[in-house]
Amino acid sequence: MIVGYVQNGLNEEAIEMFYDMRAEDVELTRVTLSSFLTASANLGALEEGLQGHALAVLGGFEVDNFLGSSILNFYVKVGLYEEAELVFRSVSQKDVVTWNVLICGYVRHGKFQKALDLCWLMRAENMRFDSVTLTSILSLCADTRNMKLGKEGHCYCIRHNLESDLAVASSTINMYAKCNRINSAIHVFNSTTKRDLVLWNSLLAAYAELGLSGEAFKLFYKMELGGVPPNVISYNSLILGFLRNGQVDEAKDMFSQMQSLDILPNLITWTTLISGLAQNSFGYDAILIFRQMQEAGAQPNAVTIISALSACTAMALLHYGRTIHGYITRHDLCPSIQIATSLVDMYAKCGCLYQAKNVFDTVVNKELPVYNAMISGYASHGQAAQALLLFKHLEDVGMEPDGITFTSILSACNHAGLVSEGLELLNDMASKHNVKPGMEHYGCVLSLLSKSGNLDKAYELLETMPYEPDAHMLGSLLASFKEKHETELGEYLSEHLLQLEPSNSGNYIALSNVYATAGMWDVVTKVRNVMKEKGLRKNPGCSWIQIGQELNVFVSGDGSHPKNKDIYATLALLGMEMHFTEHAPMIY
Repeated sequence: MIVGYVQNGLNEEAIEMFYDMRAEDVELTRVTLSSFLTASANLGALEEGLQGHALAVLGGFEVDNFLGSSILNFYVKVGLYEEAELVFRSVSQKDVVTWNVLICGYVRHGKFQKALDLCWLMRAENMRFDSVTLTSILSLCADTRNMKLGKEGHCYCIRHNLESDLAVASSTINMYAKCNRINSAIHVFNSTTKRDLVLWNSLLAAYAELGLSGEAFKLFYKMELGGVPPNVISYNSLILGFLRNGQVDEAKDMFSQMQSLDILPNLITWTTLISGLAQNSFGYDAILIFRQMQEAGAQPNAVTIISALSACTAMALLHYGRTIHGYITRHDLCPSIQIATSLVDMYAKCGCLYQAKNVFDTVVNKELPVYNAMISGYASHGQAAQALLLFKHLEDVGMEPDGITFTSILSACNHAGLVSEGLELLNDMASKHNVKPGMEHYGCVLSLLSKSGNLDKAYELLETMPYEPDAHMLGSLLASFKEKHETELGEYLSEHLLQLEPSNSGNYIALSNVYATAGMWDVVTKVRNVMKEKGLRKNPGCSWIQIGQELNVFVSGDGSHPKNKDIYATLALLGMEMHFTEHAPMIY
């Protein structure tokens, strides 16, 4: 009965039956203990598994390959690798299953070097790899993008007639796809004569990962014509492929189609759709899908919630962000650092800094990502003093900042015009924190120097930094030269900028502004004519804010908002107040 329960996935019933057996004082056997340990491993039941191991020791059972593999499997699945290694060494006669349990565990938990070391030791013991060993090795190669080792694994399969094994073939396809060798993946698929649903899904997933939605779509219907009905995994891959390629409508159509065929979406379906919609700037649609998921009774995981929060962040949907926060609180999901970081980021970017700080303060064991989100929040709200204080606190508690931390703190200095602090931080990156400054860090400091009128220092930094300047850097400097009437240098920068981005209308506008400031109206006309010849138009600025349930959208030059007169009247009053209090407007 215990074995039957375990084989049918009824692990809790198996454990209850084991306790009944103990209560009846029935003598335990190796089979009983092995099944009990397997049920404990499947449930992640630590106490029960430890009791099972203790009973094996007290009962004087030999830790052979059969019982040893079950004990080993339990420790691997609950993540106790030191104990697993002790058990592995104590197994009297190791067979290929014993080796595979530990190798698979290492690969599953990202301990790739240990997995490889154990493979070499296995070969040194004259043990032959079987299909399970090779599946693990190929998965390792896929995760680490180790093409050379992956090919060696594939060659071993061919030499030992394992290439027709469907699990091995699926892993080989996955390995080649992850290493961006889709033609090799197709070759493996075509050379496998007996294809099951898993193999078809492997190639579908390969196409999807690379955004080859057209090929995935063809394979999907070829699969149906071949008499292999697609399952939820097939649809998940197709939806992912469409979303990776920006084909949102097609992804939605496939989602509707699978539901019409009574194929129920699983957690991966919902998460893929929510994440993909958010990444394609369909934030409001992502939130609707999240609500639909809850109505369907599906329980979101951390990845789903983070994707939904990112949709709220991108669209500044504060109301829905708060709703998701309520869901997180009710379901006790706050201890996750990833979720806490997403909440801090969402509140800060939706303009609710005090709420971001409240979430930050509730995190007990703070890690670097949540610090980065809070520093970034302070930076975007112009609170440079608070950002610098938090950065100092981060150093005081012995946490090492990374590149993201420095991007946020330099951005804070940029917003507040803190030149000396910004330069000091840039110098400290490599010398004090062993973080190599990147393009984004130089970009922040260049913007800071140019906005504060230190154009000579900005140009000097541009010339001495170890990177070729990008369009964003040159554009930032060009805008400053316009303000300072530096026409010649502006022309020089514009030439480089137009070479980098010849189709960006903003660059032509910036150059035209430089000439307009210098009163060179004939040249301004020429620049505008070039824009017309190239068919370039300036894209109007756009912003939005959600008030209650209503999303208010504002486009530059558009006066269609129902409260347009009130808005402009308020802006005029604010402008007058700034003028009388001698606060010049700062435009970034």
